[in-house]
Amino acid sequence: MTEYQNDSELYNNYLAGDAGAYDQLMIRHGDSLTFYLYGYLHDWHTAEDLMIEAFARLMVKRPKIGEGCFKAYLFKTGRNLAYRYHTRKTRITEFSFDDYYEDTEGREMVEEMVMDGERLQVLRTCLDRIDPQLREALWLVYSEGLTYAEAASVMGVNAKRVDHLLSRGKKQMREELKKEGVLGAYA
Repeated sequence: MTEYQNDSELYNNYLAGDAGAYDQLMIRHGDSLTFYLYGYLHDWHTAEDLMIEAFARLMVKRPKIGEGCFKAYLFKTGRNLAYRYHTRKTRITEFSFDDYYEDTEGREMVEEMVMDGERLQVLRTCLDRIDPQLREALWLVYSEGLTYAEAASVMGVNAKRVDHLLSRGKKQMREELKKEGVLGAYA
């Protein structure tokens, strides 16, 4: 299989009939989408099911996705699926990782993906103290690498709002990290 340069090229190759390109997209974004969905669902199995459903919708509907917008489109699809899932069961109140860190599978995944245990606990404590919308914006931009426009699309707000949320979120995180003895954060 040829190594592709970006998501748009992979998606266009999939649309042209290359099933391997679809597999590459799933490998590239499946884990991070599952991790993001867990923030809403607090259930690994459901998060994984909805990740698969988000990719299946792309496979079946084959939507036209703008250049460089694949990941944002995928995450927005996943977020919408999570909302629909919860409206059938319960109401989503906020984006959170509350139960994530008690889950053994989640702890192992976080330790591999983010940082060692002690720094992770400090980060979690600080993130738990800030507004859920600020937490989500920080997560999408800094952990998932989405642009402001892509994060805005996922969150259903405009890019200027994301910029404002990130500014407030970084300020609050700086204050919370300072309380934990972490100096020079977001310098």
